[in-house]
Amino acid sequence: MRMKYGFLCLFLAFASSAYALEAGSPPVLTPLPQQAQAAHLTAQFLQRFHYKPVPLDDVLSARIMNRFIKSLDPDRLIFLQSDIDKFMAGSTKIDDAINQEDLNIPFSIFNVYEQRVVDRMTYARSLLNQKLDFATKEDYALLRDKEPWPQTEAESNDLWRKRVKNDWLRLKLAGKDDAAIRDTLDKRYENSLERAYKYKSDDVFQTFMDAYTTSVDPHTDYFGATASAEFDISMKLSLVGIGAVLQERDDYTTIRELVAGGPAQLSGKLAVGDRIIGVGQGENGPIKEVVGTRLDEIVQMIRGAKGSVVRLDILPADAGPDGKHHVISLVRDKISLDKQAAKQTILSVKDGNTTRRIGVITLPAFYEDFEARRKGDKDYRSASRDVAKLLGELKQEKVDGVLIDLRNNGGGSLAEAIDLTGLFVGKGPVVQQRDAGGEVEVESDDLAAPAWTGPVGVLINRGSASASEIFAAAIQDYGRGVIIGEPSFGKGTVQTVVNLDQVAHNQKPKFGELKLTVAQFFRVNGGTTQLRGVTPDISLPGLADLKTFGESSYDNALPWTQVKPANYKPWGDIQALLPQLQGRHDARVKDDPEYQRFVEDVITLKEQRDKKVISLNETERRNELTAQANRIKARGQANDGIDTGEDDGLQANERSLSADIAIEKARKNAKDILQNEAASIVADEADLQTGTSRAAAK
Repeated sequence: MRMKYGFLCLFLAFASSAYALEAGSPPVLTPLPQQAQAAHLTAQFLQRFHYKPVPLDDVLSARIMNRFIKSLDPDRLIFLQSDIDKFMAGSTKIDDAINQEDLNIPFSIFNVYEQRVVDRMTYARSLLNQKLDFATKEDYALLRDKEPWPQTEAESNDLWRKRVKNDWLRLKLAGKDDAAIRDTLDKRYENSLERAYKYKSDDVFQTFMDAYTTSVDPHTDYFGATASAEFDISMKLSLVGIGAVLQERDDYTTIRELVAGGPAQLSGKLAVGDRIIGVGQGENGPIKEVVGTRLDEIVQMIRGAKGSVVRLDILPADAGPDGKHHVISLVRDKISLDKQAAKQTILSVKDGNTTRRIGVITLPAFYEDFEARRKGDKDYRSASRDVAKLLGELKQEKVDGVLIDLRNNGGGSLAEAIDLTGLFVGKGPVVQQRDAGGEVEVESDDLAAPAWTGPVGVLINRGSASASEIFAAAIQDYGRGVIIGEPSFGKGTVQTVVNLDQVAHNQKPKFGELKLTVAQFFRVNGGTTQLRGVTPDISLPGLADLKTFGESSYDNALPWTQVKPANYKPWGDIQALLPQLQGRHDARVKDDPEYQRFVEDVITLKEQRDKKVISLNETERRNELTAQANRIKARGQANDGIDTGEDDGLQANERSLSADIAIEKARKNAKDILQNEAASIVADEADLQTGTSRAAAK
């Protein structure tokens, strides 16, 4: 599944409160020569080596323009129609500009965007000193992505008046007084205003290249230096640093979490809530003040080579802005991101007088440390290796079945998907690939015997994509286990990452990396997971909007197709058990009040999602809140972690750090209704297979 690098969510708020007013107009950004060269090289590569090459012509040029504008102003609240008319006059010139290594078109658009943001945020702040009337009956459009851009500044002002009014009303309904609301919103809009002064040439280029590559196909990406580093970290599950999760809060870079076993946690010198106001390199390097510096830049300053020293100027959590601060020294080390690694737990499932123990393995991604594997490191980190160890632990615990939870697992390494499948089916074909030339290759696992031969379930949702779908499809085609949940994402394409600097023989990195589609996946039964995804054997309700999330939501997704089935031998016949599994599931959830509450909440969420507008009348909004509270009260439900739509009107960085962490902890500790039911289905599978085995033995 494609990784998104959205503009408005990339950076958190920073800078001093007077910065925007003192700075005047935002800086005019211009392209760097190497950026234009990288765009041209990318175009050459895509037209030659992409799975379905798309010519860089006037048609693609117009698509790129539309995507670039949409990435900047998705809700059509920033630009005016006159801006769009001017931009679109050059929509068929982008192809020529890329070939001529000229990026002035996207940069000129972005410079207009910066100025419009300054104008809109300045106007929004001015409204906070005016009296807002919440007695009038008017609506605010929640979704404006298909609405026309405002024709005039007066029309734009009216849109922003309604937006500010909605922001104010949300906080008012949450119990905030006028003074607190005014302070909160003034800071929020000021932060957005100040971002316009913090953008750099790399930000514009990354956004433009995203628009270009995704106009070719949804999963082709360009990675600049920062994006490339983050992708590498996500695959290795490790980085070199101090082991602290940072967040921008109240103009400071704040410690949100200390990674267990990392230098920061082991030193005892840092605490959650401490603020970093300066960073120095080495034992004696000068301390550079970082208040007002972008968060991503501070992160890069803190990361470095293993064994090197970084010095941090720390303002303690309980100190005021003028409080006493101190400098600490930390030695950088390799940090293992264990939160994103495979984990296991055991659930006890009761059925009458029988209790079955189901091992649950949660796998967030198909990670693999490619570099360590290439170097011959025998202990390199990978998803399949970690799962193999966890299966060994579960066998020692004598569990009755295993559930693999792949919800929101967006994929990763193809080799890991193949190796993971081998842990359950042993040696045999797992997936087929068809390249741009039409050649089909069967990818197989060579594990002599599976690591787990007992009952298996795979839990998926709309966020399960790519490698997750390969694994789930193989388990389904082999009849090895039951697939439970929602229809998966539908990404059935193969990408490879190309280092453009290596292609250009650059001695120093300057062009970045290109992730491009080079092949298509096919199941061993001959069908593809592309577009349609994997259909579960037993469906569970889900929170995703299937119309807007998934491969089918892309206008340029490849179609579903098929090839000849591979030569494989099914493991078992799970299909024969499905009617009984479905019947037991239906009977169980019918009388399960928690499950039925979850279903009600899913229905309510979808009803809210389908609303195009929201009332700005206080009485109407309070009546809606009362109806919601009565619904919860009528079913005797306290807020037990299920999302009931309660709204405090705040953004994440506007809450206190302790409150934000408490919300995150509550969500983490909330009862997982779907996982529990999936475990019950696997327990039923174990029961039915045991009965079948006894009957066969007789």
